[in-house]
Amino acid sequence: MLEKIINFFKKNYLLKHLLMMFLFVVIVLFTVLLWLRIYTNHGQKIEMPDFSELELKDAKKIANKSSFSLVVNDSIHNVGMKGGIVLSQNPEPGSMVKEGRTVYVTVTKYNADKIKISELPVLYGVDYEQKKTELSYRNIGCKIKGRKYDPGEPNYILEVWYDGDLIISRDVLKSDVQINKGDVLEFVISESGGGTFLIPSLTCNTLGAAEFLVESSRLTIGDVREIGTVTDRNTAYIVSQDPPFDGESKIGEGSSINLTISQEKPKNCD
Repeated sequence: MLEKIINFFKKNYLLKHLLMMFLFVVIVLFTVLLWLRIYTNHGQKIEMPDFSELELKDAKKIANKSSFSLVVNDSIHNVGMKGGIVLSQNPEPGSMVKEGRTVYVTVTKYNADKIKISELPVLYGVDYEQKKTELSYRNIGCKIKGRKYDPGEPNYILEVWYDGDLIISRDVLKSDVQINKGDVLEFVISESGGGTFLIPSLTCNTLGAAEFLVESSRLTIGDVREIGTVTDRNTAYIVSQDPPFDGESKIGEGSSINLTISQEKPKNCD
């Protein structure tokens, strides 16, 4: 039966050509439909994954599986975060994009940003709390290392230390030292109490002059004992003092010095 059909088409050329044309049209239509399907699938939109807070290597693996290309276009130092963490991306997570789309990401830096001491505001001799606030804006921490007596205003910066080294004081300024953002500077600040002073030499001075010397040293005059007749205490001479002057000993701020005075100038005074 099949042989008869084949012989029929061999003898009938018109039907043979019609059959060939039909097969050609079927093949062309199949090819076009297949191409359209591939083209449509290639251009179809898919949801963008969320890469934020992922390590860059893990984000790239996910991107490759979704036929995306991941490119780092910026890096930022973020205090407390290790390097290579995705902070943001473009296009945004959840947006519908075509396959093969390039995704631009911003990641954390592996190394901290550095700041030169010369780039910081003036620190010596200024209010600690004010500079602490200013430095916090630059991601620099502050810590009080100690306090020292100073005759000026209290809570003013006297010394700045970094990594165990003195970098700023009245006589020191290491302007080339670099510090990492996120690190801590240590400060020695002033205090108004607790100072010690060299015992002044008051013997042979008048009481009036001694009062000025004592007050300028932040000390006080204690008991005043008179020898003989004293007609004018202000012009009377100091015969002795307690504690005595030796050029080395110190006493605390506000301490008293007891005096013995005489109207006559002592013979041992020049």
